[in-house]
Amino acid sequence: MSESAALVRGIRVWLVIFIVCLVLSGLTAFPLVTELRWLEDALKSSASPVPEHLPGLTEWIERVREGLDATDERYPFVLYGTDWLAFAHLVIAVAFYGPYRDPVRNIWVIEFGMIACAGIIPLALICGPIRGIPFWWSVIDMSFGVFGVIPLHLVRRRIKRLEALTARPVPTAAVAAGT
Repeated sequence: MSESAALVRGIRVWLVIFIVCLVLSGLTAFPLVTELRWLEDALKSSASPVPEHLPGLTEWIERVREGLDATDERYPFVLYGTDWLAFAHLVIAVAFYGPYRDPVRNIWVIEFGMIACAGIIPLALICGPIRGIPFWWSVIDMSFGVFGVIPLHLVRRRIKRLEALTARPVPTAAVAAGT
């Protein structure tokens, strides 16, 4: 296998992993009320060590579930916002098909993703306190940006190497003529 073929293969593997993660995170935003009920039941089960070792997490999940239940009961249209969040994840995942198909030409999608990952940090630091989110939960949110940028950075580096490998050399006569 040539070096460029190996680079393309590596790029595609990382992109598939990234796309799958985006799709999964998007799909989990649809059934939030049900998911929080399941999560709370699992955390409070007799087999779970979480209430004993991380009581703050258990209390937070219970509070979030109560809020979602009340919102779903009285104002279900508010949860339409999480449907749009889910949709946005799915649409962004589709955008990464461009670099999958033609990495060099569509490197801008990777760079856009890296900028979005970086943007998670100020968003969590500013909006978290405004919305009453515990700082430790904001750290979890920020970790998505930190961990999300890692595969994108690896992909970008590979794309740059692929670009250098596949760049067409400029003919000597063209260089001498200044064109």
